[in-house]
Amino acid sequence: MARPKSAPAVELPEVNFSDYGGVRCLHLGTEWIQGSMILDAPYDIELEYVQRMMAWLLFTDPARLTRFHAMQLGLGAGTLTKFCRKKLRVTTTAIELNPQVLHACRGWFKLPADDSKLRVVIADAAEEIRNPMWQGVVDALQVDLYDHEAAAPVLDSAEFYADCRRLLSDDACMTVNLFGRSSSYERSVEKMVEAFGIDAVWAFKPTREGNTVVLAQRTPSRPKREVLMERAEFIQSRWDLPATKWLRAFKPLQTKLSA
Repeated sequence: MARPKSAPAVELPEVNFSDYGGVRCLHLGTEWIQGSMILDAPYDIELEYVQRMMAWLLFTDPARLTRFHAMQLGLGAGTLTKFCRKKLRVTTTAIELNPQVLHACRGWFKLPADDSKLRVVIADAAEEIRNPMWQGVVDALQVDLYDHEAAAPVLDSAEFYADCRRLLSDDACMTVNLFGRSSSYERSVEKMVEAFGIDAVWAFKPTREGNTVVLAQRTPSRPKREVLMERAEFIQSRWDLPATKWLRAFKPLQTKLSA
């Protein structure tokens, strides 16, 4: 979660959790689920849209992962941060506004302590991503910034997405969770296109819950389908993500617009 730089300080929502059917869910003072964890598999990804936030792997040579830096804007239940650090074993940074969320992730959601390859920064994402130390060094950026009402992204301007683009290394990708009405989705995508260019933007079909994951490349490319399928099969066998299924619901935005 984050707030625009110009916004006044606000009272942060209370953080709590609920357990049901072997799954623990994070809440910010409402019934809306802000993240989840399978109690018997705390480093796996349970929610479909969160799995899709890993689609940047389709554009990545697995041999390069040892040198990767992944960044999450919005910690949630720590799912993506844990997966990148524990499963992919890449250098991982998360930026989170609410220190209570970090406390909850460490106490209830098995988020490891900071170490040489993991760092959680308590800061406003809109401000922190302008820090020169992050410019051009992020190989995978994952953006999931919703407030306690989960009504619309907290940061969702063309200027914000341009700042995100400046974080990325040449072959990097950004994935963004968009949730809500179709008109809100269309406005968000227009802003990403303004920042990245239409050739760089890919999108999934919405999940049944209404989450649409959009991917933007720092440098646009169109890998052949056989290359994407080979990568998807590797991702599925290595990390148990449904990557071959992704390819049936994931297309370049230009293709979707002309369909």
